[in-house]
Amino acid sequence: MFKWGSPKSRGDLAEDRALRYLQQQGLQLIERNYRVAAGPHARGGEVDLILRERDGTRVFVEVRARASTAHGGAAASVTPAQQRRLVYAARHYLLQQASPPPCRFDVLALDGEQISWLRAAFDAD
Repeated sequence: MFKWGSPKSRGDLAEDRALRYLQQQGLQLIERNYRVAAGPHARGGEVDLILRERDGTRVFVEVRARASTAHGGAAASVTPAQQRRLVYAARHYLLQQASPPPCRFDVLALDGEQISWLRAAFDAD
């Protein structure tokens, strides 16, 4: 049964808000919630949003939302393990491209009503 206010529904709403914001900045949506499995006993990865900049750069976005900036806020909640899973999924996505474009990893942090867009928040290394 669907429960309003569940973590999944709050996450979907945060992604909707992030997508609208990024589209207003001129980015175009390519794919949402791109998921890849790693194996039966290994955790795969997911990219919340894959977008295209005007110059063709692929932007892999992790969306994080928190009610407030307490405990470091939304951006601080992107752990190194989450970054590795995002990079894993992005690499899988790029393998499907005939000629991989330039890319970067952004974080869009939603702290209450405040939006912070951290371009090139981390590297694939």
